[in-house]
Amino acid sequence: MRRIPDRASFLRGLDRRRLRDGTLAVLVPVVACGTALAGLTVWVGAGRAGSPARLRVTEGRVLLPSVGVPETAAFFRIANEGGSADTLVRITARDVPAPVTLSRHRMKPGNAAYRSAIDSVSVPPGEGLAMSPTGVDLTVPVPPEAWHAGDRVPFTLEFRRGGPVRVLAVVVRPGTVALQ
Repeated sequence: MRRIPDRASFLRGLDRRRLRDGTLAVLVPVVACGTALAGLTVWVGAGRAGSPARLRVTEGRVLLPSVGVPETAAFFRIANEGGSADTLVRITARDVPAPVTLSRHRMKPGNAAYRSAIDSVSVPPGEGLAMSPTGVDLTVPVPPEAWHAGDRVPFTLEFRRGGPVRVLAVVVRPGTVALQ
């Protein structure tokens, strides 16, 4: 058995070691929580924490359909000025004979393009979606009564969280306005 020469000095060292270890054990979680709280405070102060999506739909355009073609395309600009993403899930238009579909255009080798129907498209927070002939657009069935350049067509764009947004799109002749 080993003898401890001076018990008092050993106990003082033990008390200091316990005090240091105890302080570190408490200090590390307190500093981590303080850092997380500071980060969350900055995030909330910037207006990003928990703020819902604020969607603004502008620049609605419908291409004037060609004679004998059963469908045309429509384009909108969607801005999300909120702090949460939202998703465009459904589009309706009054006075069209069939459902409006959300489409994405894709390129094939040899500069051939095709469209594929998609179920939804996301609109990230602080960003937007500019529909175009080379990306996402709407495929709109042509109504029995003819549209004319300048007519206004009512659409309802439905978002998963933001709900319905009603907007008018102007009928334009292809090539008369930039759709990008």
